[in-house]
Amino acid sequence: MMTFAELKKGMSARIVQVPSIGDDHRRLMEMGLVKDTEFKVIKVAPLGDPIEIDLRGYRLCLRKQEMTGFGVEVF
Repeated sequence: MMTFAELKKGMSARIVQVPSIGDDHRRLMEMGLVKDTEFKVIKVAPLGDPIEIDLRGYRLCLRKQEMTGFGVEVF
């Protein structure tokens, strides 16, 4: 299992762990970041933050700090 901070451009991954519910995490889950969601990393900013992902036919730009607690599996 990896974290969002370890992902690189072009990787495909699946969310395998979702943190306990907080206001920030609830908002992300409402946007589709739930367990078993598959996504692809489209871009990573030059300093590594934020990252842009493609999931469910749309793109999200996320800060790594927002994604603390989410676990991912690369495939």
